Amino acid sequence: MEIRFISHLDIVRLWYRAFRRAGIELAYSKGFHPHPKISVAAPLAIGVTSEAELMDVYTTGFVSPHSMKTCISQQLPLGMEIIQVNNIATTLPSLQAQVRYAEYKVKIESPKRKDHLLPSLNALLAREKLQWQHWRDTGPRQYDLRALIDDLWLVDWYDDCAIVGMRLRCDNQGSGRPEQVVKALGSKQPLSIHRTRLILETN
Repeated sequence: MEIRFISHLDIVRLWYRAFRRAGIELAYSKGFHPHPKISVAAPLAIGVTSEAELMDVYTTGFVSPHSMKTCISQQLPLGMEIIQVNNIATTLPSLQAQVRYAEYKVKIESPKRKDHLLPSLNALLAREKLQWQHWRDTGPRQYDLRALIDDLWLVDWYDDCAIVGMRLRCDNQGSGRPEQVVKALGSKQPLSIHRTRLILETN
């Protein structure tokens, strides 16, 4: 799906336009540079698909969940869909503050047999630490990759590839990156990454 190649900022701008075209007035932040109060729970990396995105939206007045879903759905491009809308109290913590883990299905090339891949997953989980380094625009970043992995499991197996389930940390202390976990398992770049669930503190 082409939508997976759109950056996080462009996705947010897409939502701005969808609300404007639907005639739903968004509340704005205060200050010198006011902006619409839309907040995605956990940004999605380019190239990653998802079925589990959550978002806080503040409007200037009451809008029923049914009306919002109907109006906004008509403005969204192919590949984006609103599953559910809920009214919540403004006193609750933001979704960004509540997210603790993200779950993924990651498709990888796997020349190893099934009975070889499972021990690799278990061996990584058995480690207490895994010092890791990857390069960013600002230079190398070093961290403990194991601390960002909550669980790994085998979802499915094919002749030359496998689907690995991952539950990775996703909070203000750090976020696990599926491609780094795949590399730690000794595999090549993932064939695909699909986020299936965001787990909140309240869960």
